[in-house]
Amino acid sequence: MNVLYLNGPVQNGHFTFAERPGKAAGIRAADALNTLLEAGPAPHLWNTATLAGDLRHRDAPDRDTIGRQEREERAIAAKYVPGAAPAGGVLMDTAPVVSALALEMTERLLQDGVLTLTPVAVRLCTRCGHMTGTVPRACRACGHPGSHPHTRRLLVWDRPPGTPVLARDDVHAYRAKPPGHLLSIARNVPERLILSRTRDHGISLAPLGLDGLVLDPRAGVHIAVLAAAAQHGARRPVMTLTENAAANVAAYGAPFRQHNGTRLRYALHGRIPYDDTTALQRLCEVHRVSPAQRDLFLAWFLPLCSLHIRTGITAAQLPALLKFWRRAHLTRPDTPGSDDLAELRRHVAAGDMRWVMDVRTLSHAIPEHPATHGFTKEPEGAT
Repeated sequence: MNVLYLNGPVQNGHFTFAERPGKAAGIRAADALNTLLEAGPAPHLWNTATLAGDLRHRDAPDRDTIGRQEREERAIAAKYVPGAAPAGGVLMDTAPVVSALALEMTERLLQDGVLTLTPVAVRLCTRCGHMTGTVPRACRACGHPGSHPHTRRLLVWDRPPGTPVLARDDVHAYRAKPPGHLLSIARNVPERLILSRTRDHGISLAPLGLDGLVLDPRAGVHIAVLAAAAQHGARRPVMTLTENAAANVAAYGAPFRQHNGTRLRYALHGRIPYDDTTALQRLCEVHRVSPAQRDLFLAWFLPLCSLHIRTGITAAQLPALLKFWRRAHLTRPDTPGSDDLAELRRHVAAGDMRWVMDVRTLSHAIPEHPATHGFTKEPEGAT
């Protein structure tokens, strides 16, 4: 099958997964699907080339003793349960393997004429020199309102007129039409996209002669997925992300979704109402759902369900989903049949998530000891 699910790299902000479980939805869905495919644990992907990260590091009192890379690594480690780590490790979008692949892909795209190094008139902040865009606006790096014009070479993708940045085949879903509004948003991006940015941290474009510039992080997150897939020998990587995230990154990642026969596709998932689950405790008591089953419902079933209900799960749907989950859990066989598992894996590999709402098929998918992948301690007896 050669399919590997990988999470859309999560921005390394101020949160932990215990505080913001919704941030782990894409990771948990990818982990669960890879387990069903017996693909082995994949790394959790992180986006660290952010302007917010630049500002945090500049303002940190220990910035002279702790480097940016170490700060990002510490912040990522703190997202997980102390003493626990993801089985597949973590991979940042600035890791050496990602940077090397990014430069290789960019150089090839430049040779093929897809990308160019083109003089572009931009605006630079008169206080800090940050590139604020092509029109006057306040600097997002320091807040200063003033800027001045400057022309410099930048990495540019001039999209041929009519060339889509997101097509139906870019979404990994069995006979499912991508959301029309998503295609519309992606279609209405400018024909010229600037793919180089002023950042303190990122994939340096200095080897291409663009000193002081890094690759746009929206392109870099795609390359991180391709790099992780290459490490696993997977030719069909699938990135789990929300529709909003896809609308934000798809255009900038369009030139970077294919490389050496590997093609990246998106698996869209909806929002999970983790902030509205307080009523679940009473429902669990009424329906005799154990704490272990409740945790599995929240951390395993709902992330998978969000790939089927891509518009987002509502709090009003939780009682019915919990009843459905309990029914599937009660009918879980001690040993699923090999034919049933093979059929389930075909659905998973094809991106057909309808099986999640089929009681019998779901019952065969429920693991006895689900892997925690750094979110909680491994249960006793788990292997």
